[in-house]
Amino acid sequence: MRTLEWIYLIFNVVMLVWLIVCRNKPRKMVWGGLIISVVLLLVHGVIEGMRWPMIPAYLLTLVPLIVLIAKRSKSADVRKFGRVRIIVTSLLVLVYAAVTMGLPLLFPVFSFDKPTGPYGIGTVSYDWTDESREELLTSTAEDKRELMVQIWYPTDKDTKGTTATYVNDPKVYATAFNDVLTLPKLLFSSLSQVKTHAIQEASLSDAEAKYPVILFSHGLHGYENQNTFQVEQLVSQGYIVVGINHTYSSLVSVFPDGRVAQFESEGKEGFDQLQFNYMDKLNETWVKDAQFVLDQVEKLSANDANGRFNGHMDLDNIGMFGHSFGGATTVQMLMDDPRVKAGMNMDGVLFGEKRIPAEGVGKPFFMMSADTTVAGTIVMSDDEIAAMGTTRPEAEKYYEEVYARYEPVTAGGNYWMELSDTKHLSFSDLYLVSPILEWSQGVDARKAHQIVNDTTIDFFNHYLKGQPLQLDSEVGEHTSYSLKKG
Repeated sequence: MRTLEWIYLIFNVVMLVWLIVCRNKPRKMVWGGLIISVVLLLVHGVIEGMRWPMIPAYLLTLVPLIVLIAKRSKSADVRKFGRVRIIVTSLLVLVYAAVTMGLPLLFPVFSFDKPTGPYGIGTVSYDWTDESREELLTSTAEDKRELMVQIWYPTDKDTKGTTATYVNDPKVYATAFNDVLTLPKLLFSSLSQVKTHAIQEASLSDAEAKYPVILFSHGLHGYENQNTFQVEQLVSQGYIVVGINHTYSSLVSVFPDGRVAQFESEGKEGFDQLQFNYMDKLNETWVKDAQFVLDQVEKLSANDANGRFNGHMDLDNIGMFGHSFGGATTVQMLMDDPRVKAGMNMDGVLFGEKRIPAEGVGKPFFMMSADTTVAGTIVMSDDEIAAMGTTRPEAEKYYEEVYARYEPVTAGGNYWMELSDTKHLSFSDLYLVSPILEWSQGVDARKAHQIVNDTTIDFFNHYLKGQPLQLDSEVGEHTSYSLKKG
């Protein structure tokens, strides 16, 4: 919950209890409570914005007014409460107070942890079209491959400006979460009020001559800023991060002119969508997306019309990380594009045209996995497997190929971390949306994020900035994770 929400809510709940418990309430104090409540409501509404989970709390502002009206027309009968009536009233007050406190906690305006690095964060978005590629997922033959790209970059710590919202069209995203991931829109009703630590179109910090560049590729059904928890921490440490929205494979794409590109399943659902022949082919498009974006980044570094990035991108030190299908794309880029020097795959099955050779990727590589993902069919019930549209023998055969592709992950001195008590989406922002999601999945989102962030910064600091590496001292079994090194 936000600060003013807490202050307003606690004041009103305390005032409600006082009005119920205290028999002789001075009119001046009741009027004072009403005035303070109204002022807090107005300040909260103007600064933070009102939202539906706070409606029960908003109604509490009327309670002093009701009491004042009742005191004017009170009679002896009204003043004489029986014991039963007092008990019933007290219980109702407790229930109402629980609802008043509970709704904002269950449906919060979530926030991101404060960045720990010495830099502030700026952000700018681009609409880039690859004129050399036709868009294969639209009915119009002339369409070219068009991508939304968001770049985050270091600014001076005291930079002021307009704070960037989490997503650029919250209503469209809330609908997409419902349509694509079948999550209730209610969970995403406060997306418009979620703020990041980034300042729109701020000036790039000149504290360093150049900053290493890291590409980010989301998961299938994901979006370019789905890992804001991770991106902000990286940028605060002195990196330029470039997030790609893979059109028609993302949750949704929203273009500057208002056009919306929805997720396109190509008629593939459930287990059918996960087949290697389909996913390997689809991944070719994602690899070409990443290569095109890198080409555009090079052009931006050489000739930025706004002057922001001119000569400030360290193109000799480019990294990449991705979640799920974006993690698979990262591995393909490591093997396919010499510009990418180091990469991280967060819980991504190794889809793609190329297999990791027995001797390894040949570049610094870090694999992260959720323990439930690595467990495969062992943790899947028969009902869950049936819901995917397959049988247990078929699923087990599928995982044989998954594990075979994982076999050389650590070869050549690379790393594989398995996080305990995590799920596939623990490597994204999603579980921050509501504790309901965390409780239903049995995960601790911020705990997982802390491990991910510490590891990500350590890995890229070493391989892109030449700083000492802490990972080697962490190899082995730990309470929250295990770490292997090849």
